[in-house]
Amino acid sequence: MEAQGLVDVTTVIPDIHVSLMYARADNFVGRVMYRDLHRAYLLPETAAALKKAQTALQKAHPELSLKVYDATRPMSVQQQMWNIVAGTSKSIYVSNPKNGGGLHNYGLAVDITLCWRNDVRNAQGKLLHTAGDTTGLSMGTPIDYLGKLAHVRDETEFLERGWLKKEHIQRRQWLRTAMAAGGFKVLPTEWWHFNFKTRAQAKAHYKVVR
Repeated sequence: MEAQGLVDVTTVIPDIHVSLMYARADNFVGRVMYRDLHRAYLLPETAAALKKAQTALQKAHPELSLKVYDATRPMSVQQQMWNIVAGTSKSIYVSNPKNGGGLHNYGLAVDITLCWRNDVRNAQGKLLHTAGDTTGLSMGTPIDYLGKLAHVRDETEFLERGWLKKEHIQRRQWLRTAMAAGGFKVLPTEWWHFNFKTRAQAKAHYKVVR
């Protein structure tokens, strides 16, 4: 990753939390995809933008932090992922490498959520949440959820139907506001996925990470 010009996100944002979901089997693919990758890497400009987002979040909500679940995804892994989902209903959620892949493959996208910035204790000093814990910060669906409840554009309808709660939408808005401060745009079908550039910009000015 570093040889291809990427940086470890934690070297730019020391207090950010990272838990790569494809380094585990509890993801929508159902298997470990990152066998040798356990750190989040991004292009330097993307990491700098993410630092702005972290600063904006903590200015508005000092008790919170960003937590990265996926960052740069090598195209070799993208191909393996595509091979697993090709021909299934899950294929719409994976960019086909033949078409240039997705922004994760350029170091220009992150999958991210909110977590506790520091340990949280009650008045008696009992530990309730450790730093980086997402418990109590539900966003309405788990990250990597494949379904309509993850869609951003229909949140008001889901609230009216009782499928999402007010606090779910509020936290999603906090996340979007913070990420927008860094120049990121949310993917309409995945509340956790944020792009730093467009596909056209990526193909024109950036190289795919192998």
